[in-house]
Formats: sequence, C-alpha cells, structure tokens
Amino acid sequence: MYPIDFFFRAAKLYPERIALQSSQRTLNYRSLASKINAIAAALQALDPQPQTRVAICAANTVDHATAILAVLAAGKVWVPLNARSTASEISRITDTIEPSIIISDAKGAELIDNRSAIWLRLDDDGDTEPDRRIETLALRYAGQTPRANEAGEHATQAIKFTGGTTGLPKGVMQPYRAWTAGIINQVSGWQITQDDCFVVTAPVTHGTSTYLLPMLAEGAKLLFLDKTDPVSVIQAFREQGGTMSFMPPTLIYMVMAHPGVSRADFPTLRNLIYGGAPMPAEKVDQLRAFFGDVVGTTYGQTEAPQIVTMMRPSGFKDPLNRGSVGRCTWLSDMAIMAPDGSLLPEGEVGEVVVQGHLVMAGYWRLPEKTSETIIDGWLHTGDVGLIDERGYLFLKDRIRDVIITGGFNIYPTDVENVLSQHQAVYECAVFGMPDEKWGEAVHAAVQLHPGVTCEAETLIAHVKHALGSVHAPKKIHFLEQLPRSSVGKVLKTAIRELLH
Repeated sequence: MYPIDFFFRAAKLYPERIALQSSQRTLNYRSLASKINAIAAALQALDPQPQTRVAICAANTVDHATAILAVLAAGKVWVPLNARSTASEISRITDTIEPSIIISDAKGAELIDNRSAIWLRLDDDGDTEPDRRIETLALRYAGQTPRANEAGEHATQAIKFTGGTTGLPKGVMQPYRAWTAGIINQVSGWQITQDDCFVVTAPVTHGTSTYLLPMLAEGAKLLFLDKTDPVSVIQAFREQGGTMSFMPPTLIYMVMAHPGVSRADFPTLRNLIYGGAPMPAEKVDQLRAFFGDVVGTTYGQTEAPQIVTMMRPSGFKDPLNRGSVGRCTWLSDMAIMAPDGSLLPEGEVGEVVVQGHLVMAGYWRLPEKTSETIIDGWLHTGDVGLIDERGYLFLKDRIRDVIITGGFNIYPTDVENVLSQHQAVYECAVFGMPDEKWGEAVHAAVQLHPGVTCEAETLIAHVKHALGSVHAPKKIHFLEQLPRSSVGKVLKTAIRELLH
C-alpha cells in the first residue's frame, strides 16, 4: 500500500464529501479522485519511466494540491519548489534534480529557467499551448487510471531540498515508508475524522504537505485561503468551520494581536499545531491562555519528516511538560547519543538521534553526506536535547546552527557565502537571535576591511538580491573584530552573548 492509496480508499467511503475547497474551486472526493487519476495517467503518458522527478512551483491552491496528489498517483517523485524563493536557488535545485516534468503557475514560471524538462501550467496564461495545460490534460485523460506503482515501500516518494553548506543544495529522499508512517501518526495522534476542516495557512511545499494525506485519509476537508493574513485566517475559523491548522509561530502571534479578536472567533478549533520555528515556553502558555487546550506541536526535520515526536493538546496540561516537544511516535525510535556514539540514559543531554520508518533514504546523489548523517541506522539530527524518565523530549540547542525563521530553515553558511562576496566585507558570521514575531531572526556580525565603510541596508539588499527576503538578515552588527577561539575559529556563541 502506498501513501496515495489512503486517499483513494477514503474517496470510495466519502464520495460526496468536500475534499479540497477555496473561493475559486471546490472538489468533492469523487471528483478529486477522477481528476487525480486523469492527471496521473497524463504524466505517465508524457514520461512513461517510473520514479522520474516532477517538480512543482506554485502558490497554495486547490490545483497545486491536486497536482501533488497526481504526481504521487503516477508513481513519480515529487520535488517541491518554493515559490517564495529566488530564480538562482530554483535553478540550483532543478539543475541538481534534473526533473523530466515541471509544473508551475504564473508566479512559479517567473522563477524557473530550465528548458530540458516538459513544462506544464496549472493556470491558463493565454500563451501556453492547450496540451501543456493541466486542465486540458485532465479532460483529455478523463476516465483513465495510471499504471500500478511497483517501486516498493523503500523507494523515494519525494525529494525535498535543504540549504547547502558547500554551495550545493541537499535533496532529502523521503521514502514511501516515511510518508505512510506520517499518515498513521497524524491520523491517530490528532484523532482526525471526516468532520475536520484543516485551514491551510503554510506552504504545501513545506510542513503543510505532511497534513494533506492524513486529512484526506479520513474524509476531512482542506480549506485553502486566498490570502494568508490574520483577517483571512480568523474568518476561516469563525465562518467556515475550521477545526485544525498547522501554523508557524509568527502567524499565530499576528492572529492573536489582531484588533478585536477573541477565542469566540474560533468556535470549532480543536487542534492548533505550531511548528517550523522554536517557541519559548512562555509563548506556549500565552497561546493556551488565549485559545484554550487546543495547542499541540511536533518535532521532526526534512530527514525525518514532521512527526518524530508529538505533543497533543492534552499533554500541555501537565506542568512537567512545559517546554517539551512530546514523545516519540509509532514506527520510529529516538535516543540521545554521546559524541562517542554511545546511547545516554534518561535525563542526560546529548544529540537527538532517530531510526525507523521516518528516516530518509539518503541525500540525492550525495553518498558521503548520507554516510555522515546516518550512522549504524541512526539519523543524526544535529539537535541537542534530553529525554526524561517519561519519554518526553526537551530540546536544548542545535548543533548545526540552522536558523528557523517564520517557518523556513535558513542555513547560516548560505548567507555567509553571499555576504562574503561583497567587496566591503572582510569576514562575517550569521546566526539566529530570538524574535517575538519570527521565532528566530537572521542576524549577521560583520567585520569590514580596514578603512572601509558600508551601510547595513546595503548588505541586507545584497543578500536579498541573491537569496531572497527570507534569507536577508533582519539586522547587521558591525564589529571591529569577530571573537575567535585560540585556533582562530569565529565563536558564534560569544557573538550572541556580546549582542544579547
């Protein structure tokens, strides 16, 4: 059984229920199943080879979600491309992944410059040939079903890209078994039913994608918004029956701060899941005081997607769990490891390691990186934490220094590489600082060349042009000398302490 089969089973049970809805389009389970089958058959006709890559770059829409599901049904490998990224970053990914098919909307098309793949459009731009429009293909192949997938549970379902530390993006190969484990744990953990309405507020190219099939497996509805702003989010819960959502902390804070908003605007909310950025225990307390006992969270990473641990809303009722990210989910094992590779006892601090169904198959065409990350079956997460005697995980720090800002992972080396290219910069260090709005904000400490002056706005614009606004530092700190260790290594911890 493959992940997409959870949806097709539900389509037989709940054919008339709404599956995907927006202000522009509504699809019930019967119609969505027919459309997915038709598009999947079309994808196989355009490229008959199994397990080839199909990249999708588009905004959050019903059509985008339908295309993702069709890729899965076709036995292809889904490669999400962030429509908020830059053309250079998208180019790096497509050059690395060599997709046979690229699907985009108008926004995505502006970012892509890859002519070796077959291009398909989600929208009708007036210029694309009819036989290259998804809607046309869905009509042409209506009534057809794709050939059966025979890849096996250990084959790759999706390749999601993380930031690169050597100038190369790392494509995480997520196998079918990882997606199946995620579906089982989401359905069970959040107790999803056909009465649920999941309000889509974060990009389906990121963490939200892990909620698509769990919701559809139980006959629930996914509601797509025209805009992801506090007014639209509040309206979805107040007037359209929203019961669940996965949001980055920054959006939750904005919703809570909206003038006149109250708990009464969320009459059917029962699972508000925060993720994609760290949240201090004090903030979790504020959320629970405002929304009630509906706040939950998960811990995972692209290499072990989304749900290594889960904290249900009921878990936060226990004061002992303040600051925890929950307990390990089914079909995975989690431990704390010492630098020498030994597993540590309860209460000891070390690196969080994971093994089991959720763990990636490896990095795309990077066997050395894979062997550095998965050792003796254990995925080394790069996160530091402890597991208490009850099995609850408490995160302490991150070995890899990844910055999680507004739900996006930012790798300091990527930003440092760009900053260092500016002629005024002698050396720099990029790091995250706590931020009430973003969870963490990108900061940079910069040492200029002797006698050279430069404005902070100039360097921020330099990064924004190369990598996009998400990567751009929120603040530049100019230091005469960056603090260093005895061997000359720049000490980011010392920089944080200096600037705190």
